[in-house]
Amino acid sequence: MVFEGSSAAISHTGKVRSNNQDSGYSGTNLFVVADGMGGHAGGDVASSIAVHRLRELDEPFDNPTDAERALQEAITSTATLLIDTVAERPELAGMGTTVSALDFVDDYAVIAHIGDSRIYLYRDDALTQITTDHTFVQRLVDSGRITPEEARYHPRRSVLMRVLGDMDPDPQVDTFIMPTQAGDRWLLCSDGLSGVVDDAHTEKALAQHLPPGRTADILLKQALDGGAPDNVTIVIVDVGGSHPVFSGTPTIVGSASNPQGVEVPAARPGRTSWLHPNRQAANEPTHFEPAPEFLEELIEEDRRRSRRRRIWWIVGLVVILGAIAASLFGAYSWTQSRYFVGADEDTVVIFRGIQQDLGPISLSSPYEETGILLSDLPFYQRLAVQQTISARSLADAESIVETIRQTAESTP
Repeated sequence: MVFEGSSAAISHTGKVRSNNQDSGYSGTNLFVVADGMGGHAGGDVASSIAVHRLRELDEPFDNPTDAERALQEAITSTATLLIDTVAERPELAGMGTTVSALDFVDDYAVIAHIGDSRIYLYRDDALTQITTDHTFVQRLVDSGRITPEEARYHPRRSVLMRVLGDMDPDPQVDTFIMPTQAGDRWLLCSDGLSGVVDDAHTEKALAQHLPPGRTADILLKQALDGGAPDNVTIVIVDVGGSHPVFSGTPTIVGSASNPQGVEVPAARPGRTSWLHPNRQAANEPTHFEPAPEFLEELIEEDRRRSRRRRIWWIVGLVVILGAIAASLFGAYSWTQSRYFVGADEDTVVIFRGIQQDLGPISLSSPYEETGILLSDLPFYQRLAVQQTISARSLADAESIVETIRQTAESTP
């Protein structure tokens, strides 16, 4: 079966960075997003090399298994190309790139992935993240140590555990095959989108069922409105529906679209310009693949952060409980400064507190037995005492009792 569909690709430098280290490709069968890293211009080169190597696979395959094998081999050969490039141009040492690739073979989607660029599937009014981020914080989420929401704001959220770089000639790449169907919307994106626009807003944009190009524009605007601290690359693929078939000239965006190739500027002096500190920072790498010893340091740092977080939660809880207890004590102390006159079985009594109760807790207690019998009072005064008589103070309560006593003594 061959599905009809349409696609679009877009890439933007963002609001902070001075150059675009992302690359994207939207072809006939193949779709790719690569997010480069490695300092000034190195990321440009890495992502561009990856896209241009993978685009060679944009042709029909006999079956999904052949396509999966070809993607794996192409990504591995890209790692070799990066190593060879650094050997020829040592100034690019440390460069690398993420790769998320989607290849359609009949009614199957063949996926290859390394890094933290993502592939999503919007199907039956629900958005699902298909790939798993190869990041330090994702490991923390998988182990249950932090929540996905905490991962969005974790200070180490950009630390990659796997990346296509110039150090490993045999990278560990996730590849798998899954069925696709008419009506599916596929989204490939760099973390310049997923790190700024949450899944709920992404799902809402895809749910409008606008053409891929219009949908990509909406998502890009949301990323820019959110500050766009990193490059943003988006590829959207619609399978079936009312849009035209995959056809026309393939689209290349980002650094790979430079027809002259990526130019690497001369190395800059080893100092930061005090006139443009943000521009300097914008050219620094945003991702980092840690060495094993640094990973242990990160894990220990996260343990310390977790302990500090628990301590602050406990301190905050104690402070809140203390404030509540102090408020309750203050309120109770106030009630015990009030007095009223009431009845206790068959006599008149001065009570300390207030007439109301707090559930099962009484806010008043007998303060002084007056010895005045209710039976000695006229009906109207007996009723008033039984319903309680408020007093402004103890002296006022005693004055009320004296009036009641005089009435009781004068009643025949």
